[in-house]
Amino acid sequence: MSTDTPAGSRFDLPGTPVFDGQTSRRGLRMNKMFMSLRSEANRTRFLADEAGYCREFGLTPEQERAVLDRDWQAMIDLGGSIFYVYKLAVMDGRSMQYLGGVFTGMTEEEFVAAMRAGGRRDTGGRRDG
Repeated sequence: MSTDTPAGSRFDLPGTPVFDGQTSRRGLRMNKMFMSLRSEANRTRFLADEAGYCREFGLTPEQERAVLDRDWQAMIDLGGSIFYVYKLAVMDGRSMQYLGGVFTGMTEEEFVAAMRAGGRRDTGGRRDG
């Protein structure tokens, strides 16, 4: 996010990545790869050679590393849409609540409890890493 973002704009959301046109273009190849995982044949190919599969889609080295390391936050930061990143998480047996916990610095259980209690409280920060 640019440092000249006007306060109060839709892009001035501390700790909240905004998936806009620029982000979409940056993550296009990675998101296409995630979408390809809808097919059982492609999931099998991916699991057989994850790095090779990433290269087939032309991921940047940073995107490939994020995918291989299952660095969920980096995938988002590098242009991943949560809806597409989630397809990979499901392959790993992860839930949306697990990802919610990762993105908020909570465990999956803490995140679920926070949602059941009415949602997490905005602390103005986000978990990095």
